[in-house]
Formats: sequence, C-alpha cells, structure tokens
Amino acid sequence: MGFGFGQQRGGDLPVERTSFVGRADELDLIRRELAGNRLVTLVGPGGVGKSRTALRGAALLKERFPDGVWLVELSALRHAELLPSTLATVLELPEQSGMAPIDAVVAHLRERRLLIVLDTCEHLVDACGVLCDLLLREAEGVSVLATSRQPLDVPGERCVPVRPLGPSDASELFAQRAAAVVPGFAVSDDGDRARVTALVERLDGIPLALELAAVRLRAVPLAELVARLDQRFEVLTGGRRSAHTRHQTLRTAIGWSYELCTPRERLLWARLSVFAGPFDVSAAEAVCGGGDLARDEVLETLIGLVDKSVLQRLGDTGTRYRLLDTIREYGAARLEQADGGGAAAVRDRHLEFHRELGRRFWDEFLTPAQVTLHRALRDRIADVRAALRHAFASEERAVHGLRLAAQLAAYWRAAGTLSEGRFWIDKGLSLVRADCSERAWGLFMTGVFAVWTADLERAVDRFTQARETAARTGDERVARFTDAYLGAMTALSGDVENGMAELEDARRRIIAADDGLGIAVVHCEGALLRAVLGDTAGALGLCGTGLAFLQGTGDRQLYGSTLVVQGVIRWLAGEHEASTDPLRRGLEAASEVGEVLVAALACLVLAWHSALHERYARAARLLGYAENARRFGGDPVAMLPSLLEQQESVQRTVREALGRERFERCWQAGARMSGSEVLAAVREDADAPEGPDVHEDADAHKDADAQGDADVPPAPASSVAVSVPGARRAPAEAAGVRALTPREREVAALVARGLCNREIAERLVISKRTADAHVVHILAKLGITSRRDIPPMPD
Repeated sequence: MGFGFGQQRGGDLPVERTSFVGRADELDLIRRELAGNRLVTLVGPGGVGKSRTALRGAALLKERFPDGVWLVELSALRHAELLPSTLATVLELPEQSGMAPIDAVVAHLRERRLLIVLDTCEHLVDACGVLCDLLLREAEGVSVLATSRQPLDVPGERCVPVRPLGPSDASELFAQRAAAVVPGFAVSDDGDRARVTALVERLDGIPLALELAAVRLRAVPLAELVARLDQRFEVLTGGRRSAHTRHQTLRTAIGWSYELCTPRERLLWARLSVFAGPFDVSAAEAVCGGGDLARDEVLETLIGLVDKSVLQRLGDTGTRYRLLDTIREYGAARLEQADGGGAAAVRDRHLEFHRELGRRFWDEFLTPAQVTLHRALRDRIADVRAALRHAFASEERAVHGLRLAAQLAAYWRAAGTLSEGRFWIDKGLSLVRADCSERAWGLFMTGVFAVWTADLERAVDRFTQARETAARTGDERVARFTDAYLGAMTALSGDVENGMAELEDARRRIIAADDGLGIAVVHCEGALLRAVLGDTAGALGLCGTGLAFLQGTGDRQLYGSTLVVQGVIRWLAGEHEASTDPLRRGLEAASEVGEVLVAALACLVLAWHSALHERYARAARLLGYAENARRFGGDPVAMLPSLLEQQESVQRTVREALGRERFERCWQAGARMSGSEVLAAVREDADAPEGPDVHEDADAHKDADAQGDADVPPAPASSVAVSVPGARRAPAEAAGVRALTPREREVAALVARGLCNREIAERLVISKRTADAHVVHILAKLGITSRRDIPPMPD
C-alpha cells in the first residue's frame, strides 16, 4: 500500500466514465472567475450537474496549480467537527503532534499553490464557510472551487449558477445516454426530434432526470416514453405547469424510476440508502437481506437496480456500487416511511456489519489478514462513521459504538486521523458513564493517542482513569496495558528506577498472559523509551525480541514500526551502514498499511545516510518528504536529543553543499512526493527520486460492462486509498469456492469449461449483463483477477 490518505483517490480527480455535454458558458465563467478570485461556488439544485461541472472545470485548470488539484467529497461527512481532519486526510497530511488538524492544514498550505474542490457543501455550509474564510486569509496560494445548493456566504466568494441544460444540450445529453442504453438509437426524423424536445422540456433540462428517463428506453420506445411521462405530470400537477418546480421535476423523475422497479428492487433501493459510501455485494447482502427480501435474492435484485441506472458500478472490476446523493435521499425517505420499524432494523444491521469488521480488525490484527482489513476500513470509512453515528444516537447502543471506535485505534493511527478516533471515542465515553470493559478500553486508547501526540499530561490522566476502571470491572488485560504505560510515564517524569521497574513487571505479566498484541507493543515502545533514556543496548535487545515474536505472524504495522525504531537506534549508536536494512524493510512494511508517520521517520534517517555518502540532492528530497509528513515539535521521537541534533546537523550540511536555492528546490520536490513515489525512489536507490507516475491513463481501463469476457485488471493505484506494492492476489481456495452461490457455481463451472459470457448467458437463459456481473463477483470472492484462474467446480 502506498501511503495515500485520500478519500479513495488521495484527492485525485476521478476519471470521467461517461461523456460530458455542454456547459461551455459555465466552464468559461469558472476559468475567468478563478483567474481573479480565490473562492468560486457553483450553486444550483440537486441533480443539475454541479459536481460534474466542477470536476471538468478543475481538470481544465490543472496547469495553473503546480501543487495540484485536490478533491474533497463531503456528501458522506455528517459531523462539521471532522471537516478539518477530512481535508488533512485528502491532502495526505498526517496529524501533527501538538497541532489541531486545521492548524496543520494551514501550515501545510501556506507555501503551496493549489486548488481545492469542496464538493457537496450544503449540509455543512457554515463549517465550509468558516474553513474557506480561513484558507483565503491564511494561505494566499490556495484557491477553492465549491459546489453547494446555497452560497457559502464568505467575503470574496463568487457564485456561478449552474442551471438546467438548454434545449440543444439537453437533447444531446439524452440522445447520447439513450444510445448507450439502446445500441443504434438515433434521433433520425422530425417526429423523433419533436418527441425528444418535448421530453427535455418536460424534464426541465435537468441532467439526472434526463439520464433516468433514458434508461426507460430499454423497456418502451421513445413515443410511448414521452406519452407516459406526460400522463404522469398531468396527474401530479393537475395540468398546471406553473405549479411544477424544478425540484418537483427531479423528484417526479426519480419517483417514476422507483415505481417502474419491482417490489424487491424498491425495497432494496430504500435499504441501500443507509450506506453513506460505496459498498460491495457482501455488505449489501448482510445489511439489506431479510424479511421480504431474502439474503440470497439481494444480488439479482441489485443487478436490476444497476440495469435501471439507480446504482452505479465503480472501479474497473465493478465489484463496488454507490447511490448518487439525490437517489440516496429519495431511498432514505422511502425507508423512513416503511412500517414496522424497518428503518431501525436496517440501520441496526448496518451497525452490526461494521461492528463485525471492527471485531475482525481487532481479533485478526496479528495475522496475514491485517493488510486486507486496513484496506477494507479505508474503503468503508464513510460507513464506519455512519455506523458510529447510529450507535451514539441511542444510550443503549452507545456501548457498541465505543467498543468499535476503540478497536480501530491502530487504523486511526495508520490513517493519520487520531483526532477523528479521539472524537468518536470521547463521544462514546460521554455517553457510557458506567464502569465497563468498553469504557476502560476507551480511556486507555485515548491515553495512547495522547502519547503519540506528545500530550503526556493528558496521557497520564487517561491511563489512571483506565487503570481504576479496569480494577473495578476486573479487566486484567486493560490493567496490564495501562500499568506498562504508567510505568513509562513515571520514567519519563524523572523517576527512572521505579518507572522502569513498573514497566518491566507489566512486560513480564503480558508475556505470561501470552498477549500477542501486548508483547508486540511493549517491546516496540519500550525500546523507544530505553533509547530516550540512553540505554541503546537494552533498546536493541527489546527490538530483537519484538521482531522475533512478530516474524511470520503476518503483521505489518507493528513489525514495520519496530524495524524503523531499530534502524533509528542503530544509526544513533554509530552503526550507520547496519541501520539501512531495517529502515528499508520497515518502510516496505509500513507502506502496506499506509503508516505514513513511520515511513516518514524511515525516510528521515535514510536521508541522513544519503548525506553521509554525499548524495545531497537525494538527501534533500528525502528530507522534504519526511519533514513535510512529520513535524518534530512534540512527537515522542523528539525526546531523543541526539535525533534532533543529528537532524539539524544534516540539514545544515546538505543546505551548504547544495546552496540555498537548490536545496529549497529539492526539498520542495520531496515535500510534494506521494508515499508511492518515495517508496519507489528508495527501492531504486535513485539520486533523483521524482518517482513514477502513479496515475493510470484513463483509456487503459474500461468498465467491466465493456470488457465483456476480458480479464478483470487489478484496480489502479489511484482508485483506492492505498495500494499494495508488489502484492499478488491469493489463489482460489476451497473457502472461496464455498462462498459462491449456487448460480455463481454454475457460471464458474461454465467459465472453467471455456465458455464466454454471451454463451453462458444463452445457456442459463439470463442477460449477458447478468452473466458479466456474476463473473465479476466470482473473481472477487475467489480473490483472483483473471477468468483463466477460475478452477473447475467440485460436484
């Protein structure tokens, strides 16, 4: 995994999957307004195309912004307090010790010239307004392009209205979408032109309404489509055109799509609205199956919603899906109208699904599943937040939310979002006042967060409360963990002898309990403490013990951290050449889970090694990456005086060797490098580590629909939050085959016999699109990327 911190793409603009029609005037206005103003907001109703227009406009302006264009998608964010940390995440900016996320963002942006696209601001309009006002005042090189249903009301804001398409563009959009649905469709005569004109007029030129209407051509010809649409509006408005607003137009178009769905499809649409972000089939089955929609009916029903363009398939493998915001809102309203508490039951299943993900992350942390689970959490973080919101909406469920938020502690650290983790845990602690194991763990984890951010006073307070709660509830595991950290705090406060004795006693108890997580943590962080206290030999001994324990477990996060700590200590002990191997291996391990802070420390010391060998340009670039990703103001590592002295000495040496101007140029180049780029540079041992272009050509990948019988390629690095360098999918195993439904086994057996998807569709009397979808899900469940790897099915 490269250390990307974005929402899916690390802030990169998504590839356009359908043609872009019209908007020449709006795009020209965006260009002109951003030439003289730094905040431009596209304002218009839902479904009118604000997001698509903003993305096209931003893409056309990329050359103006040397530090890039960064997309911040806000539709799934519901807590204004998390807006700064969300922006920091997109900017690939890990949290800074002793700094609030907004301060770190401003410090990062002050020296940069970039464009931020804030998409879907209307539900966070006040928070977005405050953020933009601050950025305009504090970061003069930053411009913002926002989309919202209302202005942000910020001084200096310029609003660009995004209105429905004009008749010509609306007709062209409908014709293009219709041709995608019905091959060979064309507006070929005056009658067709008149019908399309009437249709786009009736739908007010709203793009989403036009696209939904185009899908209907699969079932009825154009003339009948227009007649049915006219009849529907006559019923709703009583023939009074003035009574029909654009909002009603869109809602009517969506409602018509809803009514043309089967009862099962309508039910699934409503239930899927609980997902805040993209989801896969397994999640849809777990959350939406039940009652009138059996779990084994979800996939076929979901395929029907894809066929009707209610759901969008994402990525090149097409194994994930999403609802557009407006369509989700409609489904949510239908879900709330359901009788018998249906909405609460679906949200409870959604919470339980993500509680199970949290349990797996906790229970399988020291196993080969760790990397996959980190990826799953990054992919599902919008829904983890939604699940936590639901948990904390009720005192009865709050204890489940507190447990989930605490179980994700290692994720919050790797993702660089400790403040978000602390936000959720503190929310749970405020609701769960009674003594219980969940409260003890929440107090303990926020104490650990305080250590990682050098807030030692807060750490001691939280550890003390956690220890007292553990004693009252009989939770011996929390007691052992907190005793170890309290011993370390005592040693750091000056009482070294007693503190180290307490830590050593806790370490022995942890080993005696065969607590794998505790063993790994106490040796890694204990080694760092001994290094702080000047016991290099003892520190290296603890590293060796910890690494020996972790070897072969499948863990990458703690293994990488311990290797990097070992490399740092070896460097400070004068073992300069011996330090590089653990640093490089630690960097590789850290990259697999996106642990950017650990990776930054590895790059820092590798920069010192480059300077030692007079490779000054490389040293400056690595310093730029490391220092940009990690500030040493209050980091626990900064308690190593020799580390700080070494850092200052190396920077002076490199600056003098290169000269101020060249040093700044190289340093800035490094600061702009992504985690994937710096990892490639370290692997190649390159003197000019500009790194590979991690963004794939948009034409290199096609939709799964278009691929037909082609192999499904792995997702490009830019399509996920993190990517695994050199990773290979596991071969198909018996467990994967058992996960296939009976229909999927039928399809898999025919694929293994060499039939193409069209032949399979004919053999099983299903549509080719359904066969395509089955093959995609078979590949995903078996963990393979090529249909050639599908094994023969057992009888």
